[in-house]
Amino acid sequence: MALIIPLRGFTPEIGEDTFLAENATVVGDVKMGSGCSVWFNAVLRGDVNSIRIGNRVNIQDGSVLHTLYKKSTIEIGDDVSIGHNVTIHGAKIHDLALIGMGAVVMDDAEVGSGAIVAAGSVVLSRTKIGDNELWAGCPAKFVKPVDPAQSREINQRIAHNYLMYSRWYTDPDAPSEI
Repeated sequence: MALIIPLRGFTPEIGEDTFLAENATVVGDVKMGSGCSVWFNAVLRGDVNSIRIGNRVNIQDGSVLHTLYKKSTIEIGDDVSIGHNVTIHGAKIHDLALIGMGAVVMDDAEVGSGAIVAAGSVVLSRTKIGDNELWAGCPAKFVKPVDPAQSREINQRIAHNYLMYSRWYTDPDAPSEI
């Protein structure tokens, strides 16, 4: 069973139909929508400030979400995929964004709707990534625009796939395809 820790008067709020892996950790001021998944060894530390997560968000294995005390918060929209071993520290991620494996997104950065942050990228503090843009590198830089329809299709598919994967852990009769 996931480790859910109330702290400083805040108890994490987990939405309906949300999967928490048995060794995921959710602490303090965290509110998460429905149909989300928090995978193995992921840590959501709402101990020093708030973390708000929309619907159908997947936070994959080994990812860490944290903030700065009294300075930054995390806001994540709907249908967002946070890849394996991602660090998000006090940033805003809009709907349908994809944060690639091993990326780092720092305080007060903002990732636009439908945007893609490539695997291994480092998005520096206060960076603003526009809607439907691909950014990559260390530090991350604009690479090219992404077709909005293509971005929406890819990012929604990934978000829905993770909802399907999570059901394999909770329902032995869950289909292998949605």
